[in-house]
Amino acid sequence: MLSVAELAKLLQLPFQGEGAQILTRVSNWEDADGSSLIFLDGKTTAGSGSLPAGCVIATSEAARSGWTAILSRNPKLDFARAANHLLPRPRGSGAHHSSAVIAAEAIVEPEVDLAAGVVISARARVGRGSILHPGVVIGHGSILGEGCILHPRVVLYPGAELGNRVTVHAGTVIGGDGFGYVFDGCAQVKFPQVGGVVIEDDVEIGCNATIDRGSLGTTRIGAGAKIDNLVQIAHNVQIGRSVVIAAQTGISGSTVIEDFAVIGGQVGFGDHARVERGAVIGSKAGVLPGKIVRSGQVYWGVPVRPLREYKRLNALFGQLPQMKDLLERLREQVQQLAEEVKRQPRNRE
Repeated sequence: MLSVAELAKLLQLPFQGEGAQILTRVSNWEDADGSSLIFLDGKTTAGSGSLPAGCVIATSEAARSGWTAILSRNPKLDFARAANHLLPRPRGSGAHHSSAVIAAEAIVEPEVDLAAGVVISARARVGRGSILHPGVVIGHGSILGEGCILHPRVVLYPGAELGNRVTVHAGTVIGGDGFGYVFDGCAQVKFPQVGGVVIEDDVEIGCNATIDRGSLGTTRIGAGAKIDNLVQIAHNVQIGRSVVIAAQTGISGSTVIEDFAVIGGQVGFGDHARVERGAVIGSKAGVLPGKIVRSGQVYWGVPVRPLREYKRLNALFGQLPQMKDLLERLREQVQQLAEEVKRQPRNRE
């Protein structure tokens, strides 16, 4: 709960209107009430009449006279920042359900919430203020930093390491064996999967994702990375800071994705690929093994290629039926010309 003036001060932004108005929630325009904060950008229609909320974040040009508004050059970004102040990240209070199981050699720091059915194995460590929801399993020797939130049925295999303020949503498994085998001519022989997995600070991982441990080295997810639902990250993958990966993407072993890259949904990576800093890969693209996706461009398609090239090829693909008809006509004409040449008498010297 914050007043408009207090919130504007936290955001370091100017405001107009009633600074004493109390805000308790964020909402869309349709569900807003007098305690709501909403925002207005180029994709939102303001409608007519009075403001339906306690306050709006809008540009100075869009904010109407008589509205209580926090003035911003980037309303959507500042709305997200404001939401983090109005709805601060939950922290544990120290509540332990009677069915939670804590091994004798585990360390659970103060203010950690343990819900029903939580299991914390020997030599594991759970940092101050973390929240473990029902059915979470923390494997032998795993480490959680401070303020982590693990939603129902999250499983950390032995030795997984999570930094501070990591959020993992329901059903995700971190630290399972990678998919590595060597064929001996008759059967697949499992390659050792004895490495580690490290999730750095402020990472958020969606529901039912899987992040495998390294085979001999370490799988690493960089600070601030955001990983969507149903993403598979294989052994020894290295993901940089603030990388965004959308749902159903599959990343094969030893791939490197550098800082600030953006990966669309259903992208498939072959092993040992590399995505350079800040590159953007569109949905359903295919990155071949060993491919280097260069920095500063947008890529699309299978196999992945720069977006301009993909658009040209896609336009040509749409013309394939006409091009086929034209090719057949040209072939017939060439055959006719060849037959005419054969029928012509040869000059005799």
